[in-house]
Amino acid sequence: MLFDLLKPAIFALDPERGHRLAIGALKALPALPPPRPGALAIDVAGLSFPNPVGVAAGFDKDAEVPGALLGLGFGFTEVGSITPLPQAGNPRPRLFRLAEDEAVINRMGFNNAGAEAALARLKARAGRPGIVGVNIGANKDAADRIADYATMARLMTPYASYLAVNVSSPNTPGLRALQDEGALTALLDAVIAERDAASGAVTPPVFLKVAPDLTPADVDAIARIALDKALGALIVSNTTVSRPDLASRHRGETGGLSGAPLRTLALRRLREFRQATGGAIPLVGVGGIASAEDAWERIRAGASLVQLYSAMVFEGPGLGGRIVKRLETLMRRDGFASIAEAVGSE
Repeated sequence: MLFDLLKPAIFALDPERGHRLAIGALKALPALPPPRPGALAIDVAGLSFPNPVGVAAGFDKDAEVPGALLGLGFGFTEVGSITPLPQAGNPRPRLFRLAEDEAVINRMGFNNAGAEAALARLKARAGRPGIVGVNIGANKDAADRIADYATMARLMTPYASYLAVNVSSPNTPGLRALQDEGALTALLDAVIAERDAASGAVTPPVFLKVAPDLTPADVDAIARIALDKALGALIVSNTTVSRPDLASRHRGETGGLSGAPLRTLALRRLREFRQATGGAIPLVGVGGIASAEDAWERIRAGASLVQLYSAMVFEGPGLGGRIVKRLETLMRRDGFASIAEAVGSE
């Protein structure tokens, strides 16, 4: 209801200012508890998710509103991407609504207030219920990007439900090269070593976020590495640099495309990773999910969890709760007693 009231004002603003207004509105919401486990509960990578619908990284870059998002009914949320040092990101304008396409193009460039600011907020909510993943990245001008990821793993491990290693943003030059087999192996070794050294009673699993713009050979190599390193999950996928036919005047902007036009590509990539891993590693489906039917299709294709972001630009953050309610109906309709039973059942 609040989003419906604010939407005309938000859409009258430039997208980045509109996003800040949305974050401010979420901060003003009364504190609500995260959802309780119910029929949609699922265990993934040693974590018990009350439902499989989460918020993707990029919405809450600086860990400002994880509690508010969980209070809206999301089963989990992922903050970030966060880098060791604050960085301004790319020059504005860098975020574009493609309303005719129900899509977004961004070239934000890992803009965030840095690890210290995010840590203060995460420490303040330590011990509270709810699954909050932390998406970690490297500073654009880092001399050693792998060292940046290792630093972030060390800092965030005590306060993260899981660590999401983001090597798939198209908006930091050279970052996607870390998906290459040799570089990815070295990166994950460094992250896991720092995670293990920093963990206390609980060791957060490591998730890896990959791009949709991968070749079959890339998929096979990443799947092998993920299995060898016993990763908690693969997040499939980030934004795409490809461009299907688009109607919006912003269609020629550079950056990563997300939203409805990404749906088919992200689903195809998810199926490929499901086949490449043989179902031996959990998958998180992201990209173009705007309804319970979209989420259900991704689950049937092999996703244990799903994440939203761009659809909330057009439908508001209450979309997650609506999807959760409808998902249980779809699960019962198709004769499944749990989400886990439905994963990969297509």
